[in-house]
Amino acid sequence: MNTIPNYISFSRIVFSLILIFVKPFSITFYIIYIICGLSDIADGFIARRIGTSKFGARLDSLADLIMLGILLVILYPIVKLTDEILIWIIFIAIIRLASIVVALKKYRVFAILHTYGNKITGIVLFISVLFIPYINVSTLMYIISVVASISAIEELIIQLTSNELQLNKRSIFLK
Repeated sequence: MNTIPNYISFSRIVFSLILIFVKPFSITFYIIYIICGLSDIADGFIARRIGTSKFGARLDSLADLIMLGILLVILYPIVKLTDEILIWIIFIAIIRLASIVVALKKYRVFAILHTYGNKITGIVLFISVLFIPYINVSTLMYIISVVASISAIEELIIQLTSNELQLNKRSIFLK
C-alpha cells in the first residue's frame, strides 16, 4: 500500500519528461503540466495518510527537481529573464545546493526537506507557469524569487542547526 505514493511520484517524472516534447503553453502542455501538479498533491496526501518512507520522500523530492529542471529548460528561452533575476536564481540554487551538501555531509543522504516554505514555493512556482503568457513576467519572477529565497534560507538553517535529519520539519518557527 505504501508504494502507491512512490508510483505517483514516478509518474510525475515520466510526465515531466514528456513535457520536453510538447509545445509550451499549448493545451497538451497545460494538461500534462496539471497532471504533474495533481500527482504532486496526490502523492503527498496519500503518503501522509498511509505513512511515508525515506525512499518515498526522496523520490518525491527527486520528481520535484526533475520537473523543475525540465521546466527551466523549456521555459528559459521563452521567458526573458533580466540579469538581476538570473543572478538571484543562481543565488537561490547555490543555497539549495548548500543545503543538500550539508545533509550529505551530516547524514550521508540526499535530502530536501518538506517545509511549509518549500510547499509554498512549489505552489507559487506551479501557479506562475500557468500565468506566464498573461502576466508581466518580471513581476512574476520577483515574487517567485522572494518566496524561493526565504524557503531556501529556512531549509539551510534547519539543516545547519539540526542534530538529526528531519525530512518533514515544517518550519523553523514551529516545534
